[in-house]
Amino acid sequence: MSQLDLPAITIRGLTKRFGRITAVKALDLTVQQGVVFGFLGLNGAGKTTTIRLLLDLLRPTSGRASILGHDCRTDGLAARAQVGYLPGEVGLYRDMTGRQLLDFLSRLSRTAVAGAWQRELLERLELRDVDLHRKLREYSTGMKRKLAIVQAFQADPRVLILDEPTEGLDPLMQEAFYTLLVDVRKRDRTVFLSSHVLSEVERVCDHVAVLRQGELALSASVSEVRHLAPRTVRVAFQEPVTLPSGGFDASIHVTSAAAQQWMLQVRGPLGPLMSMLSGMPVADLEVREPRLEDVVIGYYRGSA
Repeated sequence: MSQLDLPAITIRGLTKRFGRITAVKALDLTVQQGVVFGFLGLNGAGKTTTIRLLLDLLRPTSGRASILGHDCRTDGLAARAQVGYLPGEVGLYRDMTGRQLLDFLSRLSRTAVAGAWQRELLERLELRDVDLHRKLREYSTGMKRKLAIVQAFQADPRVLILDEPTEGLDPLMQEAFYTLLVDVRKRDRTVFLSSHVLSEVERVCDHVAVLRQGELALSASVSEVRHLAPRTVRVAFQEPVTLPSGGFDASIHVTSAAAQQWMLQVRGPLGPLMSMLSGMPVADLEVREPRLEDVVIGYYRGSA
């Protein structure tokens, strides 16, 4: 099997215990190449521990993980050579300048950093030459985050592992980052993204996995997750109407019914609702598609 046919990340039975505490429990996960994969969970769910196991910064109690076919423990150098990593908490050499840090990290990379690509990243994230010649101890939180993003992307790695990537970025830089994700995905790069911001995940991710107390609670495409929740439908009428004597189809739940407005939750196709409304004095119909968070929060709570 060629490397192009391998999953970007494969996790099988991965478990990590710290004394009596099990941070990750028997985790099975597959991330295909060329997708943006959202890795979700509350604080303490085990997301960062999983990422550190992938990078061989921690050793598993049991189980295994691989990146593009390279075992993260026994072939860790080859696995990490495929990865650009953005940690949740960025530790920088405070006495270096931004330019010195990027040059230092580029020399550590097995893959040569293309100057044109690095310059494009700096322009996108609005890091100027004057900024790069300042000491890192003078950087704001947002500037440190932007520099950390550049170092993760600059070698154009096959797999990007990003832990809370937009933390500390202002809205304009968040937009620049989202555009960057779209562009690298078009080049078949894989992004494994841990985030608390569900609106962000819904916007940029193809697939999501939810970790709860170290265990996998959900793994599905974003479109599949949306279909797990009902659509909200508001029906306004031109004149007062009464509820149908025969009741509603099983797929329709009435949340409120006033004389000239109904609020409904509909699972599955809208056909049964449209058939029922046929011939009624409908003035307006509004359909709200379910949001990712409508489903995911239930998995966070353990109520889904």
